[in-house]
Amino acid sequence: MTQEQSEPSLIQLARASGGDALAEPVDLAARVRELRKARSWTLEQAATQAGLARSTLSKIENGQMSPTYDALKKLAVGLEISVPQLFTPAATPQGGGRMAVTARGEGTAHPTTTYEHEILADQLTQKAMLPYRARIRARAFEEFDGWIRHEGEEFLYVLTGEIRLFTEFYQPVDMKRGDSAYYDAAMGHNVISISDDDATILWVTGMA
Repeated sequence: MTQEQSEPSLIQLARASGGDALAEPVDLAARVRELRKARSWTLEQAATQAGLARSTLSKIENGQMSPTYDALKKLAVGLEISVPQLFTPAATPQGGGRMAVTARGEGTAHPTTTYEHEILADQLTQKAMLPYRARIRARAFEEFDGWIRHEGEEFLYVLTGEIRLFTEFYQPVDMKRGDSAYYDAAMGHNVISISDDDATILWVTGMA
């Protein structure tokens, strides 16, 4: 799977959708550096884990380049997190009550070549879980560049159409509207649509 030149990077989309006082855009450079150091990895180790050149990772950590979605996906896989978690600050203890309402179609869009994500409750930072609605564009497993893996657990619920859930250790499962699945997100997984139209699902990822 290749990155189309016309597709904006996630960092551009994240910054464009910021602006709420409750959700300051995350400093991606600092966030990547923080995640790497939390694992006690050198630049060389992290770059090797992510399949990136050391110079590329160094430029990302120093804010000298805006990475493409393909580079962000490699970083997320290497760090064993989801791409949206790159834009979510590290969790700190919270007190009091919080609530966020996202009107239909007003989530933050993160389109890719295989999925079209709409991040929900994006105005809240330091969430314990990451909810998002996804339109499934992919029609074949081969459209993915390998398995998707990240930390935490994940729940999906089919909203419209039919999907096929591929997982690393189980046989593929066909699912239709109303079906759901809960699984370990560190296990390789991918989803394709087997409907004539793109299927849509609700995804909730635990922020481990």
